[in-house]
Amino acid sequence: MQHRQLFFGLCVVLLATSVSVCAKQIRVDSVSYDSSEAKYKLFLGVTESPKYRVFVMDAPSRLVIDIKNAQAAKGFNQPPSSHPLFGRLRIAAKNDSDLRIVVDLKQTVSAKTHKLATDNMDDHRLVVNLIDKQLPSSPKKSDKTPKKAGQIDVAENTPPKSKNNKKRFIVAIDAGHGGDDPGAQGPHGTREKQVTLAIAKKLEELIDGQSNMRAKLIRKGDYYVGLRERMKLAREYKADLFISIHADAVDNPEVRGASVYTLSRNGASSEAARWLANSENAKEKVGGVNLDDKDETLAQVLLDLSQTATQQASAALAEKVLANFRSVGDLHNHGVQNAGFVVLKSPDIPSILVETAYISNPNDELNLMSNRYQTKMANAIFKGVINYVDQVRPQESNRMAKAE
Repeated sequence: MQHRQLFFGLCVVLLATSVSVCAKQIRVDSVSYDSSEAKYKLFLGVTESPKYRVFVMDAPSRLVIDIKNAQAAKGFNQPPSSHPLFGRLRIAAKNDSDLRIVVDLKQTVSAKTHKLATDNMDDHRLVVNLIDKQLPSSPKKSDKTPKKAGQIDVAENTPPKSKNNKKRFIVAIDAGHGGDDPGAQGPHGTREKQVTLAIAKKLEELIDGQSNMRAKLIRKGDYYVGLRERMKLAREYKADLFISIHADAVDNPEVRGASVYTLSRNGASSEAARWLANSENAKEKVGGVNLDDKDETLAQVLLDLSQTATQQASAALAEKVLANFRSVGDLHNHGVQNAGFVVLKSPDIPSILVETAYISNPNDELNLMSNRYQTKMANAIFKGVINYVDQVRPQESNRMAKAE
């Protein structure tokens, strides 16, 4: 992809660059515990996304969590005496600014017996997960039980190939909200989650009509997907683009029109700090490069370079989509906007968020309820994607027939 080529080209120029990490002190304000089927979880409530290190020590066996620039609230709950793995918990300051949490373990834990995984969910919960490697193996495909409503299928995450055996251009389409999160609601009762899914499915059909492209819906029905899970799914699908579809709302019913957003610079900086702090993230390839075997300074530089290239690609896509919105209806903003939306924070997948109209405006709401307007909006986004693909893959261009 063009933005990844740019990523490597920038390495020579920007090797002296580093990512700034926020110095605001983090507070750990709660601890809770869980276990099920030999999966042992410890949850830490945090005020901000922390930079941390998690490891296991032996003789005796202990789980150790070091959190940089953090302090602890008082009165944490101890693990229940019946917990199969976690024993006594201790918390102490480590040097002048960091925090160390130690949990005694009731059985010997090592890399041979357990898998250690971590996740920092939505910036406010750090999850430490110890999984017994002796768990029964996963059932065969023929033993699969039927999927429940709202269950996400990511089994088909191998990039599909076109007839000429080249990887298809994958577009992840994120219909905003869903399930218990209806999003905004219009004066006539229209729910944002319904509109976004309708437009997403129309866009999916247009993209799948191209022989060199394939669409992947983040959600296919009326269920909720967490914000970071949406990013994770796009990565599992090996998406080349990520498009999040929404319908804006404000208290003023006269405000109307469409907008297109990319990630703000502050949003990119905070995400860089998060990625570098999370050992699980570091194991993933970013811009085609592994970060886990790099020293901290080089990893910062490489991540910054990937983000720079991705933001440039995101801006190019956003401009092309916005240009096509002008033929559909009113624009709320005539230029591409920047914001810190979580779903835009993938460091190496160009991502945009489109506000298709103001559902809080009675006229815009009627448009959003209209199959004709939904089709026009999906077609405008599609044209923007096609124009972007023409730019980054001109030799594989498969220009669409006009689909109004």
